[in-house]
Amino acid sequence: MATRVPNLWQRFAGWCHRNLPTRESMEQSRLLRPVAHRVLAPELWRFTRRSVPRGVALGMVTGILFPVAQIPFSALLALPCRANIPAAALTTFITNPVTTPPLWVLAYWIGKWALHLDEALPGDPVSRAAHDAANSGWMQWLMSDAAPATALGLLIVTGVLSLAGYGLSALGWRVWIARKWRHRHNRNHVDEAS
Repeated sequence: MATRVPNLWQRFAGWCHRNLPTRESMEQSRLLRPVAHRVLAPELWRFTRRSVPRGVALGMVTGILFPVAQIPFSALLALPCRANIPAAALTTFITNPVTTPPLWVLAYWIGKWALHLDEALPGDPVSRAAHDAANSGWMQWLMSDAAPATALGLLIVTGVLSLAGYGLSALGWRVWIARKWRHRHNRNHVDEAS
């Protein structure tokens, strides 16, 4: 008898279950030990229609803007935001070794467009910047036009993605609840007909 291969949703749910922080793992964290009594509050671990979208938006912010210790930062920031900690922690995985380089390149191009660097600098600033990097070192190139453009682009990308994440998770929550109600309604009508 052949075993059934799990579909994409089941694999994603399994991955989430394996990678979501548990209350016990958060309790063991040295970073969170001073505020563990606040972080482990039950209301921050419940999945509600308000806390989950907040957690998704907060996870986007900490995942993109904080390069290290993203999960502890999202847990700490979940306190004043009253956001769901598992949703925030899971959403920080939006940045990983595969997605971070394209995200930073996109942030640079958006920041360059927002700052109008092509208009302010004569010639081709990207090739000039690459020439400067080859001749004088990457730190000087980073401080010339790439740093402000990338920083502004990261802020714009973070804002857009966190708003989109909030909206999509709130919409997903409503669709899920509507489906549950419809299923319950259909089941009750079948029971009444029997």
